[in-house]
Formats: sequence, C-alpha cells, structure tokens
Amino acid sequence: MSRPEVPGMLGIGFGPSNLALAVALAERGVRGRFVDTQPRFGWHRDMLLPGTRMQIPFLKDLATLRNPQSAFTFVNYLSARGRLVDFIGRHDVFPSRHEFHDYLQWTADQFAADVHYGCRVLGVTGSDAGFAVQLDPAEVIFARTLVLGTGLHSVLPAGTRSSPRQWHSHRLLSALAALGSLERGRFAVVGAGQSAAEVVAYLHHTYPRAEVHAVFGRYGYSLADDSAFVNRIFDPAAVDEFYGADSVERQRLLDYHRSANYSAVDVDLIADLYEREYGERVSGDRRLFLHRACSVTGADEDDAEVRLAVRNLIDNTTETVRCDAVVYATGYAPMDVSAFLGELASCYEFDDRGHPMATRDYKLVARPGAPGDIYLNGATVEHSHGLGATLLSNVAVRGGDQPVTVR
Repeated sequence: MSRPEVPGMLGIGFGPSNLALAVALAERGVRGRFVDTQPRFGWHRDMLLPGTRMQIPFLKDLATLRNPQSAFTFVNYLSARGRLVDFIGRHDVFPSRHEFHDYLQWTADQFAADVHYGCRVLGVTGSDAGFAVQLDPAEVIFARTLVLGTGLHSVLPAGTRSSPRQWHSHRLLSALAALGSLERGRFAVVGAGQSAAEVVAYLHHTYPRAEVHAVFGRYGYSLADDSAFVNRIFDPAAVDEFYGADSVERQRLLDYHRSANYSAVDVDLIADLYEREYGERVSGDRRLFLHRACSVTGADEDDAEVRLAVRNLIDNTTETVRCDAVVYATGYAPMDVSAFLGELASCYEFDDRGHPMATRDYKLVARPGAPGDIYLNGATVEHSHGLGATLLSNVAVRGGDQPVTVR
C-alpha cells in the first residue's frame, strides 16, 4: 500500500481494535505504525474450537457500521474468498469463529507492512519528539501520539500460576497439545461463562473416555441476555448516551446489564450440556460432573496430577478433585494504563478508583506539560464509555472516532 504515514503516530497492539483503526486510516489515504508482541497476527487462536460461533452478527465487522462501502467489510471478504453466495445460503448472520478469524487475518495481511510483530514494549518515556517507546528486541520508536490497543489480559485466580497442567483457557489448544495424550484423563474447568462452557463441551466431546469436572460459583450456567432491546446497549449511539450520564447512572447500567456480556452462556450451549449430563444420568456412565455453587480453595500440583480443593458454598464441605489438567476460564481484565505509562502517568488524569479519564473520542485527559496525546482504543474505558468498549461491536465506529487521522 502506497499511502503517506500518519506523522508521529504509533499504535501499541494490533488486535481487532487497532486493526479497525488501520482500516479507518487507510480509507483516509494514510497509514499508521503499529507494534505487537505476537510473531504474527492472531486473535484467540487457542480458542478456535470446532463448532463455535461468533456472538455478534457479521455486519459488526471492522468497517461496515462506519463505512458500508469499505473494501474491508466482511461481505467483501466473502466475495474475495468466493463464498458470498454460500454464506447467504446458511440463513445465519453469525459466522463461525474460524471464519471470522480468517476475515481478521485477511484484513491484517493487507497491513503487514505497517506492523512490527514480535516486539514487546518495555517502557514509555517523554522526549523532545513526544514519546520514546522502548522495545524488545532493542529498539526505540519516537512518536507524538500513542494509541493503546492492547486489549484484555487473562486473569487467573489469586495464588494460581500457569503451569504445564494448569492454564488459562486462552491457551487451551496449545497447552493440550503440549501435555500429550489424555484419552482417559480427568479435566477440571473453572468458570461459569461462555468460554468455560465451550471448553467443557469441547473436552467432553474430544476425549470420549475422559472425565470433565465443571466448577463454578453459580447454581447453574446462566443465560446471556441477548434480547433485541438490551442489545441496544452495544449500539454506537449508546456510547454517547453512556458517556453523557453521571458516574452513578453509568455504574447502575453496567451492573444491571452485566449478563449481556459477563458470566453468561448461549442458550443452545446450555441446552447441549444439560442434555449430555442428563443422558449420562440415565445410562449411569458418568463422565460430566457439575460442581455448582462451588469455589476452588487450593491446587496441589506435582508431575503426575493436580489435586484441586473444591469447597461447596452451600454446605461448606470440601472435596478433592484429582485431575490431569485444570483449565481456568476465569475471565480477562483491561490493561493497567497507569502501570503501563509508569512515571508518565502523572501527566494524565485518573479518577479516584484509578480509572483513566478519557474524552468522548477516547483520548486520555492530559495535564499541563504532557508529552503528547494518548488514545485508549479498546477495553480500558468501560467505566466511561459503556459495555461496548470491551467488545467487537463498536470497533468500526471507534476506529473512526479517534482523530489521529488528521494529526
């Protein structure tokens, strides 16, 4: 692509959010610079499980809601792949996760020249040029504007460390491959959300002689609220409404509608798991065990197994689940912007809870003497911009909202 580069802009991270920004820049006739720790583009590769579908319709891609005529829409991707008519024949607006990842990859490949892969940011300091970004391998990139699009990072329970037998669900496929044959193994899956349920279903199906123990604090898997009216909370217009509300109302809405995004499972998957467990109760050949209203209080691991201490929250009894591997589908958290900026954090505003304060166009509120503009492109502003800040739903519009294109 022969487009002039946006002077002084550096995007940190190249997941869907900054990829959508790259698309928006391209449609303004300019290009950005990006760095990413991964050796190549990838988006939750280890959770590309057979049969899993996206939870958003294909029209919420990288461009359509901002520019339906974009060359980077999912529809244009289908046309380029020769599958447009066949996709229409599915009569389903939700693509498979594999296909959507291929769409993201197809788009990212068109910006390969703009991305330095395999680069980890070690620190950011001020400079005469604005920012000096130290990278590993050893390199310094100077920029007047930063766009932080690092997305979410996985969270393990307190006191838990990743190991060959215990890992977060985002590492599932690679970790299973490294562990080797577990045809008659025993698995434990900790968590109550969509990822947890998908992992339970995948392990139960893939290892037909293995036991799968699902451990979660709820009495049962809860439905995701994806009703049409509630889903309007993810519309672009909802960002303006949410941003304009006071902090008390924002928190009330976040608490009230958490089931639209957090610790909730698709109805079809719940029905599938229920039918599997019920069928085993009928046959007496039990492999799927649900430890409901339970919490993990400890994990003792050696070279042979993990002994998981599971406490029943109703009667306070504890049992030990012996397993070959434990998968923690225990969620994600946004980047700590203050920690990432280090000493530069004092140049920008944070609220009394440590949340970054951002303008409507996702720019950190700067104090006098700040070295340059910093935009938060992703999951760090849910508290001020709403639930859509953490999801794919608004990446197309968000990429166009940030005025780095005119700097």
